[in-house]
Order: sequence, then C-alpha cells, then structure tokens
Amino acid sequence: MNQNNYCVIMAGGVGSRFWPLSRTTKPKQFLDILGTGQSLLQQTFDRFCKIIPRENILIVSHQDYKDLIFEQLPGIHPNQVLLEPMRKNTAVCIAYANFKILKQNPDANIIVAPSDHLILREEEFLDVINKGLEFTQNTNALLTIGIKPSRPETGYGYIQVNADSTHGKSPIRKVKTFTEKPNLEMAKIFFESGEFFWNSGIFIWSLNAILRSFDLYMSDLNNQFQDALELLNTEKEADFIGGLYPKSKSISIDYAIMEKADNVYVICADFGWSDLGTWGSLYTHLDKDEANNALTKDNVFAYNTSNCIVKIASDKLAVIQGLDDYIVVDSDGILLICKKEEEQRIKDFVNDVKLKKGDAHI
Repeated sequence: MNQNNYCVIMAGGVGSRFWPLSRTTKPKQFLDILGTGQSLLQQTFDRFCKIIPRENILIVSHQDYKDLIFEQLPGIHPNQVLLEPMRKNTAVCIAYANFKILKQNPDANIIVAPSDHLILREEEFLDVINKGLEFTQNTNALLTIGIKPSRPETGYGYIQVNADSTHGKSPIRKVKTFTEKPNLEMAKIFFESGEFFWNSGIFIWSLNAILRSFDLYMSDLNNQFQDALELLNTEKEADFIGGLYPKSKSISIDYAIMEKADNVYVICADFGWSDLGTWGSLYTHLDKDEANNALTKDNVFAYNTSNCIVKIASDKLAVIQGLDDYIVVDSDGILLICKKEEEQRIKDFVNDVKLKKGDAHI
C-alpha cells in the first residue's frame, strides 16, 4: 500500500431521518442498519483498509461518540480519532483533519468520505478510488465522485460536467456547476441530459491542493490551524479545538470551497451507491417479500399489507393489516408509523417530541 495515502471518515452526524432507531446517543453510523453484523462505520472503515494503511485512516466525530468509536474500532490509535466539541458542518472538520495529517506526512494524498454510505459493488468502488488517488497525487485538483443517475432523484445534489472536458481517456471531467436538490421537473431534465451526476459527497485531493484552497477561500481558519500546529497530538490539542470550534463558521466544504474553486474535477462512476439518508432509501436496498414488503425481522405478520418497510424490536411481535407504502419502526419504547411519501416530516415529528417530551426520546 502507498504510505502517502490517507482517508478521513466523517462520522459526526445524528441521523435524525432514521429516528426512532437512530438516536442522538447512538446515531445511524454506529448501527447495523443493513443487518450485516457490522455498523455502517465498521463497514466503511474495513472497506478503506483494503487500499489505505489502517494507521492512515482518521475518524472525525462528535466528542460524545468517543467511546462508541473505540468500542467499534478496537486498536485504533487515539491520534486517529478527531473529536469535535460541536457540529459545525464539513469544512471545519476537514480543515482539522488536514493539519493532523500535515503533522504526520506533508506529501499525503487524501480521500474524504462519509461513514454511512452503502456501496453495493465494492471492488468497482475501490478501483474508482485508486484511479482518483492516482490523478490527484501529481495534480493540483480537487476531485469529487459523481454517481451516474439511475432515475430522476430529488433527494440528491447534482454535479454538471463539461461534456468535452475529459481528462485523456479517463472518466475524469472538469466540473461545470454544482446544483442543489432539484424539484422533480428539473430532476427529469438533469437525468435526460446526460451531463449531470449525483453528488456523492466523497472527495479526493492531495494535502497540498486542499491546503491551497483553504488558504484561498477560508484563510482565517487555515491560519488558526497553522499557528497551532505544534499543539496537535499533544495534551493541549483538546483545549485548542475547544476554543476554535465555537468561533468557526458552520459551512459545508461544498459551499466553502468546491463551488468557488476553478480546479474542481469529477470522476464519474456507477458502483451501486446510496447515501442511506432515509428509511425510503434503505427500503430500496432490502430484500422484499411477495407483497413488496421489507420485513426486517421474522416476528412480523403482515396481512393485506404491501410496499412497507417494517422494523420491529426482536423482543416484540407485530401483526399489521391493511397498510400500503408505510414505514413502521419500533425501537426502544418508541413506535413510528409514517407514510413513505411523507418521510421528510420525520424531522418535524422529532422536533415536536423534543419540545413536548424532552431529549430522552431523541
């Protein structure tokens, strides 16, 4: 393995759209959502261990999840776990990782990825990552992975490419624009044009290239980390981070850098990807019965019920009759019954529960 290759896994989200299974105390990246015997974080870590030296994989997460991380990834060194005192979106956590890596290896080549994505064809995925790392190793470029769309999807952001900007014979193209989640009409236009790809939120770049970009577009943050470089990997690191985060801007890497930079490329791929952002997206990847129900336990009896996802606690038995296209989830004393087509309201439900019942159920 190339000792200059690093991976940063972002694992600090709360996964509120998977409530009530995903809770603040144990969000979805720490759960076995897919029933494989491993959490999503464990799957992601093991996947990258196949092409990245284990000691070069960093986990960035909220400080509340410290014990969960060390429990699920036994043997990981404390310097590989970057603990955030508060959630400030992705730009700050990537800057933090940049300087942790800089202290160890200024020649690093880095992939940044979320901890909770589904990859169906792992070998194809790893091949794409290796091609991307080869490209960025000697190129001042910020590379993102674009997924070939299989349908007009309104739940993802899109990347538009310049059709005539292929980098040699490779699938790497210059990015034309980033576009937010479209309505259905625009999603159909994007899908039919052939110029738009789903934005996977996975990035590849050399440390040198991303540091240059932060210096251009977020110089204040970059300078603060540079000035405190000697504190990293010492007992003073936590105090420095604790003081920096409250003053830092909460902004995504997309808004902060990717949409402004002129050296952004996309590697277009199709390896069976989903961001597993919602119960509905999970449903599409689960095995179904003859009525198109995804019954995640064998303790569910369904009658005249179709197109549902049902997840019931193992110590309970459920009998369901007459439902079509619903989400039914029972977890730790909470029962959710919600139409799949209205699952975007789950966040509203969570807010109402928090307001009226407090944090205990969140």
